[in-house]
Amino acid sequence: MSGGSGWERIRSTRGGRLSRETSLTGRTARTVRLGRVQPQAPGYRTIFCNDREANLPVRFKGNSISTTKYNFLTFLPKGLFEQFRRVANCYFLLISILSMTPISPVNPVTNVVPLSLVLFVSLIKEAFEDWKRLQNDMVINNNPVDVLHDQVWETIPWKKLQVGDIVRIKQDGFFPADLLFLASTNADGVCYIETSNLDGETNLKIRKAVERTWDYLTPEKAVEFKGEVQCEQPNNSLYTFTGNLIIENQTLPLSPNQLLLRGCSLRNTEYIVGAVIFTGHETKVMMNSMNVPSKRSTLERKLDKLILALFGTLFGMCLVGAIGSGIFISSDYYYLELQRGVGLEFNPSSRFSVAILTLFTLITLYSTIIPISLYVSIEMIKFIQCAQFINKDLHMYHVETNTPALARTSNLNEELGQVEYIFSDKTGTLTRNLMEFFKCSIGGEVYGTGFTEIERGGAQRMGAKIQEAQRSPHAVHEKGFNFDDSRIMRGAWRNESNPDVCKEFFRCLAICHTVLTEGDESPDKITYQAASPDEAALVTAAKNFGFFFYRRTPTMIYVRESHVEKMGNITDVPYEILNVLEFNSTRKRQSVVCRYADGRLVLYCKGADTVIYERLADGNNELKKITREHLEQFGSAGLRTLCLAYKDLNPETYESWNEKFIQAKSSLRDREKKLDEVAELIEKDLILIGATAIEDKLQEGVPACIETLAKAGIKIWVLTGDKMETAINIAYACNLINNDMKQFIISSETDAIREVEEKGDQVEIARFMKEVVKEELKRCLEEAQHSMCTVSGPKLTLVIDGKCLMYALDPSLRVMLLNLSLNCSSVVCCRVSPLQKAQVTSLVKKGARKITLSIGDGANDVSMIQAAHIGVGISGMEGMQAVMASDFAIAQFRFLTDLLLVHGRWSYLRICKVITYFFYKNLTFTLTQFWFTFHTGFSGQRFYDDWFQSLYNVIFTALPVIIVGLFDKDVSAALSKKYPELYKEGIKNMFFKWRVVWTWAFFSVYQSLVFYHFVTISGTSGKNLSGRMFGLWDVSTMAFTCVVITVNLRLLMMCNSITRWHYISVGGSILAWFVFILIYSLLRENVYYVIYVLMGTFYFYLTIILVPIVALLGDFIYQGVERWFFPYDYQVVQEMHRNDPEDNSRAGLLEIGNRLTPQEERSYAIAQLPRELSKHTGFAFDSPGYESFFAAQLGVHAPQKAWDVARRASMRGKPKPSKKH
Repeated sequence: MSGGSGWERIRSTRGGRLSRETSLTGRTARTVRLGRVQPQAPGYRTIFCNDREANLPVRFKGNSISTTKYNFLTFLPKGLFEQFRRVANCYFLLISILSMTPISPVNPVTNVVPLSLVLFVSLIKEAFEDWKRLQNDMVINNNPVDVLHDQVWETIPWKKLQVGDIVRIKQDGFFPADLLFLASTNADGVCYIETSNLDGETNLKIRKAVERTWDYLTPEKAVEFKGEVQCEQPNNSLYTFTGNLIIENQTLPLSPNQLLLRGCSLRNTEYIVGAVIFTGHETKVMMNSMNVPSKRSTLERKLDKLILALFGTLFGMCLVGAIGSGIFISSDYYYLELQRGVGLEFNPSSRFSVAILTLFTLITLYSTIIPISLYVSIEMIKFIQCAQFINKDLHMYHVETNTPALARTSNLNEELGQVEYIFSDKTGTLTRNLMEFFKCSIGGEVYGTGFTEIERGGAQRMGAKIQEAQRSPHAVHEKGFNFDDSRIMRGAWRNESNPDVCKEFFRCLAICHTVLTEGDESPDKITYQAASPDEAALVTAAKNFGFFFYRRTPTMIYVRESHVEKMGNITDVPYEILNVLEFNSTRKRQSVVCRYADGRLVLYCKGADTVIYERLADGNNELKKITREHLEQFGSAGLRTLCLAYKDLNPETYESWNEKFIQAKSSLRDREKKLDEVAELIEKDLILIGATAIEDKLQEGVPACIETLAKAGIKIWVLTGDKMETAINIAYACNLINNDMKQFIISSETDAIREVEEKGDQVEIARFMKEVVKEELKRCLEEAQHSMCTVSGPKLTLVIDGKCLMYALDPSLRVMLLNLSLNCSSVVCCRVSPLQKAQVTSLVKKGARKITLSIGDGANDVSMIQAAHIGVGISGMEGMQAVMASDFAIAQFRFLTDLLLVHGRWSYLRICKVITYFFYKNLTFTLTQFWFTFHTGFSGQRFYDDWFQSLYNVIFTALPVIIVGLFDKDVSAALSKKYPELYKEGIKNMFFKWRVVWTWAFFSVYQSLVFYHFVTISGTSGKNLSGRMFGLWDVSTMAFTCVVITVNLRLLMMCNSITRWHYISVGGSILAWFVFILIYSLLRENVYYVIYVLMGTFYFYLTIILVPIVALLGDFIYQGVERWFFPYDYQVVQEMHRNDPEDNSRAGLLEIGNRLTPQEERSYAIAQLPRELSKHTGFAFDSPGYESFFAAQLGVHAPQKAWDVARRASMRGKPKPSKKH
């Protein structure tokens, strides 16, 4: 059955009859979302292997893929639709249409050309990106693959592959579609695959073909294969697959172990043979290849409000003009000849029509109030910020893994400067995810010496000293194993009081796993490929205890056991693996049923303490109690714990259970659920062996990073699946919690709750838990509010576990939870599921309306990453799922300091300046036209030439604002991190408040009045060389010159750092105006020779000097008063460090440079080149402690600022520090 269609083919295997049911109408809607299992179409698909004709009526999808957004026919309509989703572009389209009507005072070309240019550039960008996608698709679709045809392997491109084809994949080749694994050159029908393209994990995974198909390896045998596959519909669940293979009236169950997914590659296997199950866009990897959810920054949404405010202003100005024209128009003005044959727009007898038509006229005339180049400029700035500054910052480059920072989207740069809440995973994010076997408890006895980082940190807080135990001279420390205890090493366990329990403990470690081996079968050279670092650490521990797992086949595990029968005796022991009950997030345990050589049947089980304790046999309470105490000790030390148990099985009982297991495994519907239910039947009455404790060390710099972020006003929440004790101790070690804080702990591990749970009534448990959680929340909230009322109350922290959180997130309690959480400086949620992580993130994001950031490294963090405003992925040990779903990717948690406090803060400041400056320069320009309207009888006469108006935003003021958006910074990176409190200005949105906007608006009104009235007054009294008065185009050209000069100089006044690029862009923009007008006035009739006439007069030069000075005088005074009496925090820091010498920060990066490869050193050197070009600090890689405000102090020329005037006298006597070279 083709995915999404209603075609269904069902073959009756018992009667041998084939019935085909076809429905052409039943199309099933499908929604694909990353990280969520997609609803399947009803029924299942039936595939006839090696029989294209039988599959033809079903119309399975082809194997060709397309990742492009457009095709030849849809590019223009779809591309234009994307562009006109922006309100501003719709506005400019309306203006362009109005400008083509007779009521327009401007030439339509001047509006249509800029809009067309913006749309053309955007469409070219879209086309270029889509062309790259198309080329990539063509390369993939034309990859060769061997397909069985007439008893020979024929090479065809991937795109011609069809469902049911038999294919051969060679070593290191990629699977072209989702394949059913039939046969392999390896023994026992096994192959090894690498799934790094799928999930980033580089460890090899084992796949095993059904034994019945092992012989179909050669083309002669494969051509005989005529099996029928009944399987699930295409879906995006990577780790599940249910189906049956029907061959010669025999039904064989299929599982994910027989499925080879597209995108994976074959390793350590000469070749395999498989049958195509899913093709093209129906393969699991393609159904997962959804883009990260589109996110818009908060600042961009506020920009929409500003645009709406400008719309309101525009409408108000037009309304004033329209009303004025309706009042002004009169037949009394006989010299206007309005009595005879005038159009409706000037007819005195229809004042209302005059007002309406004037309204539309003025809308086209004042259209420049909204800048057409704003969005393009912001997009360009953000893209360069990501590509050049964030991605190439050596402070965020991780040398050990050769991993730079990566900005996967440029939409959220400024959002990084306003984050108030960080939601962090623990394992692999705060910790290294490099697991080391550290301690264990066997039969009620603790083994292992030494102290964890967390224990040392705890002792340091208490003021106690730790007496480190002397390590044994024979202690072993390798990757995954940091254990020292002579009582059980090198066979000494035989002398313990419980040697049999020790033996079961070690065998459980050596047998109960899914680890694969690579390399020589010797302890020193073997490599373990494990699904998780924990599992590799446990197998490594078994090896060091003398139970060396060295080989695996699909049905056997081989262990080299030392000192079992007697000291020094080494024996290779085979164990037959009968069943593997795999680990998943629901079961939280893994079991293996194995048969010893002597016929003994044993179930070994390892898992979380909560699930193992529920399944232990009655009795032996003392051991359970002691082991639970040991587990709490390990948790307090920040160690990750697992419980180990076993059970001897009766052969008859096992055979009865195995039948149910095979039946469940063959089920097409709810297979996972049925397997879990069957597993419950055998995973009970277990005997406790002991517990393991694995250390996951903190990442370098995590405590310091968290402390810095806390000073910046950012609240950090840890959301982890670990137990409460471990989570709390990690929080202590990270400086999230300290002894001065008041802790609120809401836990389900209380006697009252356990008592209710033991009764087993689920309804009563839910009711009781909800009531308890409600009471706890109410109590904690009252205490928190009381504490907040006191002047010197302690900081608060909340710790809550997953069970309680489930009830706290209930709609009736979530407001109480949110209020309590917002009053706490840190929150720790433990034992939480991936869904709960996302729910908590959404609670703060939507409930508190605060900017949130989620950071994680694993697949279980994807939903949390996508739920937050900003998602950050750690490219760590758990694959790349988190990175693929994130907006930004970094290698270490500590790099958040640079990402937020440096790049985030700078981006926020720069974008705020860009937006407010655009607002200012366009409002100033449009208001001069508005004032002119009052002197023209509100007729809609234009003040400026059409091309002046059109090129104002595109050429004469475009480049300088982009330079500010790229290079401006208030303080250096080093000072940004030294004074993290500066970040609070972004959280409070200090630089894009309405107060800031109204301040700019006030000075726009002031400057526009200066431009208009000063120039027009001088125009009335001024005369050109021929003695004539200045005309309209003389005055408007002079006014436009003043506007261009003033707004460009005003940009320099708002800069905190000035580079040569500022001078070049500002000077170039002013020069561009003069070059343009000198040429244009020779070509255009209405302004013919105007500039040459003006430049021959004294008035012109006096005006372009004095008018900008008067216009900028208000800004000059305002900035000076603000800096002296109402400074921002960054201005205070600037004053504190104004005399710091220049330092190019190379010493701080020297150590990094010394450890780079020659190629990396070359890249590093190239990255440094731009910094050599500038004497100022406008580049992303800054020179700490040197601010361009006081560049003159260091012997570098810099323009005087408003605040320098009052200080000039006091500065004269100070010697200038020598400049470094």
